[in-house]
Amino acid sequence: MADRPEEEKAVADFLQSASHAPSALLIEGEPGIGKTTLWQATSERARSRGFRVLSARNPSTESVLAYATLTELLADVDAAEFGDLPAAQRSAIERIRRDDGADAAPTDRRAVAAAFLSVVEGLASRRPLLLAIDDVQCVDPSSSHVLSYTARRLSGPVGVLGTLRTDGTEGYTWLQLRRPDATQRISLQPLTSRMLHAVVTQHLEHPLPRAKLARIHQISGGNPFYAIELAKVADGRPEVPLPDTLAAVVEARLSGLNPETMDALLAAASVANPSVDLVAAAVGTEHERAVELLETAEQRGVVVIEGSRIRFTHPLLATGVYTGVAAEDRRRMHHRLAGFVDEPELQARHLALAATVGDDATVSALERAATSAHARGAPVAAAELIELAIALGGDTAERRMRLAAYCFDGGDPSRARALLEGVVGDLAPGPIRAEARHMLAVVRFVDDGYTEAVELLTTALEDATEGPAKAVMLTTLAYGLYMTGDHASAWLRAEESVAYTEQVGIPGLLSLALGVRATIQFFLGGGVDDASMRRALELEDTETFTPIMLRPSVEDALMLACTGDLDTAYERMREISRRCTDRGEEGEVVFVDFYVALTRIWRADFPEAKRVAHEVSALARQLGGEFPAMLSLVLQAWLAAYDGAESKARLAAADAIDACRRSGTAWHEDWALSALGFLEVSLGNYGAAMEFLDPLVSRFAPESTEIQAAEFIPDAVEALVELGRATEAEPLVAALERNGRRLDRAWMLAVGGRCRAMLHAAEGDLRDAASCARRALEDHHRLAMPFERARTQLLLGQLQARLRDRQAASTLNEALVTFEAIGTPVWAERAKSSRDELRSAASRPDALTAAELRIAELAAVGLTNRDVAGELFLSAKTVEATLARVYRKLDIRSRAELTRVMGQSGRRGV
Repeated sequence: MADRPEEEKAVADFLQSASHAPSALLIEGEPGIGKTTLWQATSERARSRGFRVLSARNPSTESVLAYATLTELLADVDAAEFGDLPAAQRSAIERIRRDDGADAAPTDRRAVAAAFLSVVEGLASRRPLLLAIDDVQCVDPSSSHVLSYTARRLSGPVGVLGTLRTDGTEGYTWLQLRRPDATQRISLQPLTSRMLHAVVTQHLEHPLPRAKLARIHQISGGNPFYAIELAKVADGRPEVPLPDTLAAVVEARLSGLNPETMDALLAAASVANPSVDLVAAAVGTEHERAVELLETAEQRGVVVIEGSRIRFTHPLLATGVYTGVAAEDRRRMHHRLAGFVDEPELQARHLALAATVGDDATVSALERAATSAHARGAPVAAAELIELAIALGGDTAERRMRLAAYCFDGGDPSRARALLEGVVGDLAPGPIRAEARHMLAVVRFVDDGYTEAVELLTTALEDATEGPAKAVMLTTLAYGLYMTGDHASAWLRAEESVAYTEQVGIPGLLSLALGVRATIQFFLGGGVDDASMRRALELEDTETFTPIMLRPSVEDALMLACTGDLDTAYERMREISRRCTDRGEEGEVVFVDFYVALTRIWRADFPEAKRVAHEVSALARQLGGEFPAMLSLVLQAWLAAYDGAESKARLAAADAIDACRRSGTAWHEDWALSALGFLEVSLGNYGAAMEFLDPLVSRFAPESTEIQAAEFIPDAVEALVELGRATEAEPLVAALERNGRRLDRAWMLAVGGRCRAMLHAAEGDLRDAASCARRALEDHHRLAMPFERARTQLLLGQLQARLRDRQAASTLNEALVTFEAIGTPVWAERAKSSRDELRSAASRPDALTAAELRIAELAAVGLTNRDVAGELFLSAKTVEATLARVYRKLDIRSRAELTRVMGQSGRRGV
C-alpha cells in the first residue's frame, strides 16, 4: 500500500470507523489489478489492530454448495460460541455447518439469517470484527440473503471488507448498511510506470531492462498481475514476443504443463474447495502421484498446496484452466467428480454440468439435492436445482409447482405467482390442479389479495381430495371470507373447517381451525370462545411456519387487547415478536409489532408506542412492499394525531391510504380514516371529521363493536352530535351499550356511557347526561386507558359546569392533569380552556344569586355589614355569611377587590 497513498488513507479511515461502528469498504477493479492483494493486506492490518477476522474467498465455479460463503466465514468460529443462541438459531447454524439436509424438518432460511446476525453481534461485543469477503459478486445466493439481512442490521464495531470485479460481471446487491454513507469504495487504478517497475522487480528479484519494462507497462496497461506474468515470460528470453492479451498471458503460464498435470488442474478448477484426495480420485491416480502432478504446477506458480487443500494463486488461472479445455472435457470431468463427492447437492450439480440432456438418474439426483438444500434452509439453491432438472427435460407440472414453492420460500412471490398461474392454466381438473390453486391462493393471501385467494380456494375445494390439504384450504378460506366481508359464509366455513380437521386428526391443523373460528366468532360479536382458544393454544405447532395472522397465539393476544387486558396482551405480543425475530421472520415482526404499538396507543403509553413504531418503520423500509409501509404509516398517523402534529398526521394517513390502494387492499383504509377522524374531532373540525368517518358509519355492523372494529364510534358520535345529527348517532351508541352489557366489555360500556351522555346533553337533559358520564367513569376504573378516562372526565366537567356543580373545577382539573401527563397537547388545551372558562364564569357577578348580588352591590359602595343589614332588614350575621359566599364565588379576599369586580361589571349599589 505504500505506493498507493489514497488507498492507504481509505483503509486507515475504514479500520478506524469499523472499530466503533458498522462500516464497509469495497475494493473495485478489473481482474489482476491488485484487489485481492489489498484485501489481504487490509485483513492483516485489521488483525494487528485487534480485530477478529472472518474471511471467505469465493470461487467462480458453478459447482458450489448453498451457504458456501457463510460456511467459510464461520469455519474458525468454535461451536461453543453458538451456545448462547436461541434454540431455533443454534439448530439452523449447526445444520448448515455440517451440511445436513436429511431426515429432519426443513430449516427456515430466515432462522439462518437471524442466527448469523446473532453470531456477528456476539463476536463484535467482545472485540471489533471484520467480515472479509473476496469476490463479492461470486457469493452464493443463499449466503447473499443472509449477508444482506445482516448488513442492514449491523450495530457496534463491525467492518465488512469486499472485493468486486468491474469486468462486466454481475455486481453485488447485498452490501447495504443501515447508513448509506458508511460504505466507502476504492476503485483501483493502473500502476504508473515507476510503481510497476518496483512491483515487477520485487517478484523477479532482479531488474529488467528499462525498454522491456516500458513495453510491459504499455501492453499490461498498468495491471500488476498482467505485468508480472509478462515479465516472467520475458525474463531471460529477449527473443520471446510478449503476449498482447491477459488470456494469452494465462495461456503462457500454463503452457508446457503436461496433459496429466492439466487434467489434475482441471479437476481442481471444477470444484469450489479442491483437495488432493478429490483430485486424485477424479483423475484416477494415487495420492502420491496427484501430489507430484500438482507440485509441478506449484513450481510454475499456478497453485499452492496447503496441507490437503489446493488453492490457485489467482482466480484468473483457475478460469484459464477451466475455459481452456473443450466443453466435452469439462463435462467428462464433472461426470467423474459426481462419483466422488459426498454432498447430494454437489453431486447433482456435477451431474447437471456433465449432461446436455438429462436422464432419469440425473433428474432424480437434482430433485433429491433440491429437497436437501431446502431442508438446510436454502430455498434459492433448491430452486436452482429443480430448475436445472426442468431444463434437462424433466418439465412436469409437479416440478414447476415445487419450483414455485421454493421461489416463494426464497422471497420471490412474483415468480411463484407467475409459475403457478401457468400451471393452473395448463392442468386438467383433479387433485394436482387443486393443490396448485391452493398454493397460488396462499401466495395471494400473503400479498393480501384476499378476494383472489377466496376465489382460488373455492374452486380448489371442488377438485380437492380428502386429507390435510383440504383441511388447510377450509381454514384459510374461512379467514379469507371474513377479511373480504362475507361474514356469514366465513362463519359457515369456519365451522366446517373445525369439524373436518377434527376428522383429519393432525393437532397443528386443528389448532389453526379452532383459532380461526374463535377469532371470527369474537369479531362478529360472539365473545371469547375460551374453550376453543385454550385448545388451540395447547395444540399450536410453533415449529412449522404459519402466516402470522393465523397463529392462535397471535389471535389470543389480540383478543386480550380488545377485551381490555392491554398489559397482558402487550407482554404476549412482545414474546411473539421476539420469537419471530429469533427465526428471522421479519414480515411477521412488522405485523405483530404493529399491534404492540397499537395496544400501547390504547394504553396511552406513547413513549413506548413511538419506540415500537420507529422499529416498525425501519423494518418496513428494509422489507419494501406496500403492506408493511401501510402499517408503519398508520402508526405514524395515530401518534401524530395524539401529538397534535396536524400536517404530519394528515400526510402519514394519506400515504397509508395510497399504499392500501396500490396494493389492492382498500379495506385497510379504515385504520387511516379512523386516525383522520380522530384528528379532526380533536381539533373541533366536526364536519371534516365526518367526511372521513361517514364511510365507516355506513359499513357499521351493530353486533361487532370490539375496539379494533369500532374505535371510530366515539369520535363519530361526538362529531354527529356537534353537527346536530344526534339521531344518526343513536344506533351507534345503542350498539355499544347493548354489546357492552351482553359481553361485559368495559371499553364498550365506558365510551358508550360517554356517548349516551352526549345524546342526553344534546336533548337538554343535563342531569341525565351527567349521571351517564359518572357511570361511565365507574367502567373506566376497569380499563387501563387513561386517555379515554380523561376524555370522559372532560365531558363530565363540562356538564357539571353547566349544572353549576361545585365538582366541575375538580373534574376538569383531573382531566387536564391526565392529558398533560400522557402527552396529548390538543386535548390538554381543550381541558384547560374549559377550566379557564369555568373560572371566568365564576368570577362574574352574574354568577351570584339575586340576594347575594344585592348585598355585594351595597358592600361595594362602602356600606358596613351593619349598614347593609339595616338597609335590607337582615341580621349582621346573615350579611357576613352571604359576603363570605360571594368572596368564594368571585375568588376574591377583600372589600377592595369586591369594589373592583362590581365596578368592572357596571353594577353599583344605590
